[in-house]
Amino acid sequence: MSEILVVAAHPDDEILGCGATLARHADAGDRVHILILATGLAARGAIAAGALEALEGAAGQAARAVGAEAPRFAGFPDNRLDGMEMLDIVKPIEAVVEGVAPEIVYTHHGGDLNIDHRIACEAVATACRPLPGAAVRAIYAFETVSSTEWAVSGAHAAFRPNLFVDVTAYMEAKMCALAAYASEMRPSPHARSEEAVRALAALRGASVGCVAAEAFSVIRELR
Repeated sequence: MSEILVVAAHPDDEILGCGATLARHADAGDRVHILILATGLAARGAIAAGALEALEGAAGQAARAVGAEAPRFAGFPDNRLDGMEMLDIVKPIEAVVEGVAPEIVYTHHGGDLNIDHRIACEAVATACRPLPGAAVRAIYAFETVSSTEWAVSGAHAAFRPNLFVDVTAYMEAKMCALAAYASEMRPSPHARSEEAVRALAALRGASVGCVAAEAFSVIRELR
């Protein structure tokens, strides 16, 4: 059994980015942990009463759908991580890494359009520095629909996947988890629609000869 950690900027990013892979880990007997850094709400204006609790409840339901442990929440302000000291973002990640001792960490791609996604990637790389005796053996960056592919060309490094996970048997678990995030999903042809999520998995799968896959960029891997 391995300890697996995903560090996501907002609720639903963890499922959009690697939900089926997490379900595959859980099915293999691995323990899956989720840390969500920001609330995912404040950027949309005034927060309705109970909205934050409802979104955190949805995150818990989504975690159960893929066989993960109950998610942890850092509670940082949405789309304002660039206004925080990096050390303040790194510290809670370090605390979870120390407590969980994950062998594999999944997080955002460093070239995403969303500023919180980019900072999350940097913070994870900092928190998981390859010190002697460190538990982390690999860090993989996932793509997040409606963010990774919308990045400004030339402004940041493009997402170029070099690791693919066959998730053919786990797509329904991912879609069940996304159903918990119904308020975050959008109707087709939006990039964050059920149809688009399935289409991306089919495209990534076709790239490597399987029905459905999730794709990652290797940040670091020690074998």
